[in-house]
Amino acid sequence: MNILLINKSDKTGGAAVACKRLKDALNKNGITAKMLVMEKLTSEKDIYQTSNKKISKYYYFLLFVAERIFFAFYEVSKKVRFAFSPANTGINISKNKLVKNADVIHIHWFNQGFLSINNLKQILDLNIPVVLTLHDMWAFTGGCHYSSDCLSYKNTCGNCKFLKKNGDNDLSHKILQKKLKLYSKHNISIVTCSKWLKEKAQESTLLNKFKIINIPNPINQEIYLKKENDDLKRKLNLPLNKKLILFGSANIMDERKGFHYLKEALLDLNSDSANYKNEIELVVFGKSNSEYLNSIPFIYHDLGIIKDENTIVDIYNIADLFVLPSLEDNLPNTIMESLACGTPVVAFNTGGIPEMINHRQNGYIAEYKSITDLKEGIKYLISHKNIEVLSKKAIIKVNEEYNEKIVARQYSSLYKSIIK
Repeated sequence: MNILLINKSDKTGGAAVACKRLKDALNKNGITAKMLVMEKLTSEKDIYQTSNKKISKYYYFLLFVAERIFFAFYEVSKKVRFAFSPANTGINISKNKLVKNADVIHIHWFNQGFLSINNLKQILDLNIPVVLTLHDMWAFTGGCHYSSDCLSYKNTCGNCKFLKKNGDNDLSHKILQKKLKLYSKHNISIVTCSKWLKEKAQESTLLNKFKIINIPNPINQEIYLKKENDDLKRKLNLPLNKKLILFGSANIMDERKGFHYLKEALLDLNSDSANYKNEIELVVFGKSNSEYLNSIPFIYHDLGIIKDENTIVDIYNIADLFVLPSLEDNLPNTIMESLACGTPVVAFNTGGIPEMINHRQNGYIAEYKSITDLKEGIKYLISHKNIEVLSKKAIIKVNEEYNEKIVARQYSSLYKSIIK
């Protein structure tokens, strides 16, 4: 089998990380897989760029800008600028040799100037089997990546909260109708990374007639594994005698990742007892600023943006617990990475997260948006008498459900079933 994975980037964003990990898992397990991207940031030989020409890179950037400028006229505020994608700009990759020679075209993330809805039609018109893995809700909404409490995707979309000029026939309704026309003429194999997203997709007017299967993302447990942490703490200039709470995200200030709730939970924790002030310190990684972090009532260590994978593994290993109070999420790579390193996780009961965390066994699932319960989860793990038991169960969870061999086998079965 010759499988071509398609994603905008091979490194930037959660879908890129998941797609590249799947490519590696497939190749390790006897399935020939290559990756085609618009933006290549790694040096791997089985990842190909749509064009290596300098002028193409400028053109690609202009496509991204054009999509954003187009949506800027519609957005209700700058806060939602990247929460909605119109998919009206992109490039035609249907004539690319890798695309034309593939036995299966496996599409992951293609927004932000890579592929438009029309470009997706050009691929589907090749009549090569297509798999579409959903990393968020975009494929079955009128443009939003996560709908929050809006259920319009079950019907026709419209009156969209992301748009300043909304109504029955607004941009979201028009995009949904365009997708409906495309999907009705083609057979696509739909995969969701979480069971939660599968349920949402099955409820949607766009995908409710499709067969949808759930296959999680894989992770390399030869890289993400448990290590002795004292040496790592010295290496990272972190204290040996403190309980370290970890929070990490591409952008700490992204409201969807819920850092505000962690901050409020830490304020409550500090009010509970003065002893916590001497016990706990916070470690964060990702894009941030000092003003955003200064109101935290504990000593914090801002490690900034971490690009080296081995350093990220070290960071998970120095933590006593990882907290990710996401308000909406599918199957976060950060939670999977933390569990693989044996670090228990506290998170809200939302999206696909409860599928990853077994409550009080490898972490703590807090009541959605409850600062009080989030604080209780932190306290539960900080004061746990045998944290090693939770750590072992975290690793077992990953080994049983997100192991490369298990995920590759599931995808292999799917590919074989759709190749003519």
